[in-house]
Amino acid sequence: MESEHRSGCPINLSLEVLGDSWSLIVIRDIMFGDRRHYRQLLNESEEGIASNILSDRLKRLTAHGLVTKQSDPAHKQRQLYSLTEQSIQLVPVLVQLGAWGRKFLPASPELSIRARILDEGGPELWADFMDELRVMHLGAEPRASAESVFEKLEKAYQEAVAAGRSS
Repeated sequence: MESEHRSGCPINLSLEVLGDSWSLIVIRDIMFGDRRHYRQLLNESEEGIASNILSDRLKRLTAHGLVTKQSDPAHKQRQLYSLTEQSIQLVPVLVQLGAWGRKFLPASPELSIRARILDEGGPELWADFMDELRVMHLGAEPRASAESVFEKLEKAYQEAVAAGRSS
């Protein structure tokens, strides 16, 4: 198994799985955009992923245990992609990447809003979001909470998009 990897360094190993140009974007779109079907991932991506790249990344993410694929109970001809616990554990990493990008790169306000809210909310908000993702993707029992983090993030995003259109 070790010979398949450049080294046993945990950073290297992580980058071998997630370090290409699209894997984290696909996970981001499933996680934050609730894009669970192939067509949604293809057509609603801000970055315009090509169909062959998306297909390849979904296969790779599934093979590495980061995403599962099953028939959609609502529409048997479509596949439903879900995050696994491994992907859900990436929330703090994605929050930190978003915070870094907001600080050092020309990020747009509407695409930064989720990152800002999660960054400012800290580890407690991240944990609540991860619990919601477990309910959405793994079928975990919902916990009683005052407000849905996913809904809060989506509402803030929609408001930022609307504000950007009106300016």
